[in-house]
Parts: sequence; C-alpha cells; structure tokens
Amino acid sequence: MKHTLTVIFNARILTPDGWIENGSLLINDGKIAQIADSEIHAEDEGKEIRRVDAGGGLLLPGFIDIHVHGGGGYDAMLGSAEHIQGMCRFHASNGTTSLLATTLTATHEEIITALECAGQLIKTGHEPDGANLLGVHLEGPFLNAARCGAQNPADLRDPSIEEFDAFWEASQGTIKLMTIAPELSHAEEVIRYAVSKGVVISLGHTDADFATMRRATEWGATQVTHLFNGMRSLHHREPGAAGGALMLDQLAVELICDGIHVHPGLIKWAFDIKPEGKVLLITDSMCAAGCPDGEYLLGKLPVIMKQGKVYLKQEDGTEGGLAGSSLTMIEALANAVKFTGMDIAELVPALTIHPAEQIGVSHSKGTIEPGKDADLIIVNEQFQVCQTFVLGNRVYASEGLCLDDLDRERRDLT
Repeated sequence: MKHTLTVIFNARILTPDGWIENGSLLINDGKIAQIADSEIHAEDEGKEIRRVDAGGGLLLPGFIDIHVHGGGGYDAMLGSAEHIQGMCRFHASNGTTSLLATTLTATHEEIITALECAGQLIKTGHEPDGANLLGVHLEGPFLNAARCGAQNPADLRDPSIEEFDAFWEASQGTIKLMTIAPELSHAEEVIRYAVSKGVVISLGHTDADFATMRRATEWGATQVTHLFNGMRSLHHREPGAAGGALMLDQLAVELICDGIHVHPGLIKWAFDIKPEGKVLLITDSMCAAGCPDGEYLLGKLPVIMKQGKVYLKQEDGTEGGLAGSSLTMIEALANAVKFTGMDIAELVPALTIHPAEQIGVSHSKGTIEPGKDADLIIVNEQFQVCQTFVLGNRVYASEGLCLDDLDRERRDLT
C-alpha cells in the first residue's frame, strides 16, 4: 500500500511562536513533520506526494469542542454510531477536529446506552471521516433542579458512586469530563472519586454559593460549565456560582460565544479577568445546529429553533428558556473577535490548546508544532472553513474554496 505525504503551502500558519507568513507544512503518517517559512519540496520514492494550496488562507490548529450534544440533525444521546459519526462530520465542516460527545440528563438506561455507543466507537477506532471523538462529557444527571435549564427535571438525581461506576463501565473508561452540582448530597465523595479516575470535574447547573464553589475546588473541581447559564448569578453580597467561577483562578470557564447566552460585554470581561488559559469556547450545540428553523427534541423536551436561537417549547407553544445552541466553533471564533476586539491569534487558544490542556491531550493536540497530530483547518478571511484535516486525513473541503492541485486537475478534466 502506497502511503501519502501531504504538503500544505501558501498558508499563513499560526504557531505557538506567532504567524509564519507564506509558510508551508509537511504531514507524514498523520503527524506534523515539518513547518517552514518557504515551500517544502518533499520527496519520498515510497510515498505519493499530495500538495494542497491554502490560497493564502489561515492555517490554524483544529478546534476542540468539549461540550457538544449534536449537530447537523444528529444527536449524541440516541445511542447510535450513525448519529455520533454524523455529528462529527458536521462539526468537522465547521472547524472542529476533536470533540467530547456530551450527554443530557435522562434515565439511567438511556444514559448507559449513549455511553456504551460512544465508548465502543472510541475503543474500536476507525479512520476518521469527521472530527475525532476523544471521549465523553457527562452532563447530568447529577444536577440541581433549581438550575436545570433544559435538562429534564424528571430525571435529575443526587450523585452516587454506584451510578457513576455504572456510567464509567458503560463508557469503557472514556468519560473525560463531568458536570455536577457541588451542593448536592454526596457530591463531594463522587467528585473525589471521579477525579481519582482521571475525570475533569466541571461545576454546573448549580445553585451553589461562593463558599461551596471554593470547597469544590478543594475536592478537585477545575472547571465551570457554560458560565452564567444554569447557575446562581453574581450578587454583590453573595458572589454565588457565577462569582466563584470568575474569582477562583483555578477554575477554567466554558463560554457559549453566540451573543445569545452571554452578553458580548460579559464575554470580553471574562477574557479580561480570567487568567491565561482559563477561558474555553464551546458550542453546547444540539441536533438542530446547521438545520432549518423548526421544532426539534432535546432529549425528551420539545424545542424550537428560530433564527439560530434554540428555546424550550411551552405547553401553549410560547418561548421558554434557552435549550442549548445552534453555534459552531468557527462562529464562536468570529463572534469572539467581534465581541472582544482581540486578535485571532490571541483567541484561537481558547478553542484549541486550552481545552486540550483541560482534558489532558495537549501533548498531541491543540497547536501546530512538529510531532503533534495533524489536526488542522484552513480558514479564509471571512471566517469560512475551507478544509479540515484530522490526523492528516482531509475530512472536509468546501466546494470552490482552497482546492488543492488534484482537485483542480479533476475540474479541468470535466
């Protein structure tokens, strides 16, 4: 079998040391082999040389979405390989090269089914045709009914080590992140136990006060789920969960950067006051992302998407609370540039290396450096994803944009 070397050239490459203008990059066996400030002329008699013209576009590390329920009509909770792979393909077309399939509050059996499916896909492995499934984000059922948002209140319950163990076994040990309300009964013992298994603990859907948030960091919590949403708000006499998220430097915070879930001014403020590396942009997108406006289901709950906003459908058909998002990671980046005034290079780490560090994969993902996985995207000035590479495989190419030489040849022949 003849293997392939890939050379991406004519690119503006974002590296940890800054931009390389008119740069090129060599991919070999799924890894970044070389980066140069001029065109790389690769030669290998045993390998086919594939050349990709980036058209002067930005070559960025692929996005890592650690909180995503679905997209493109696909839903991680349905316990179907087709659905998980479908959402991975959809999000790859929007710049995501790795993700955590995120669950919802549901019955024990429904969560088990979803976890078994995700765990099996991860453990069996396959050549990716979309974003790489890195693991699971267990969001629910250990959440507070007072702050449940679009999580089904009928299925909420207190944490237990026994149920967490069942989830862990079903996932084949692939739970990387768990959202939990720290004020619930037995939360401390479950948090400590999950941390001992290597699970990152994110505090969310919580009515915790500031003191409880601080105690939770002592138990091992290091993250906060979708800051400002699904939590006790900031008050000048009681900072609450939101205040704790902002004031406790050891906590990284997720942000849904769509301008709907969080005011643009607060997004800028979070970047201003949190330490470097502690703001993580996520989508929290559900199955309707990338689909037409209309009615959908989030778990068992009916929702409506209208002009990109997803909300719970009330019994009388009126608009209820927010129910996830229709956001994509490339949109999150574009919005963050607009909302904060920061440079792209300053913001990309919030979608790449910082989530990679949070879930323990920064040794192989999150930046463009020799030896790391070739998880890469080519983006134009209009924040459109032109091509997406996962482990060196091109899993997405936008028709008519950034076509490589082989694509041009095929077009000429037709």
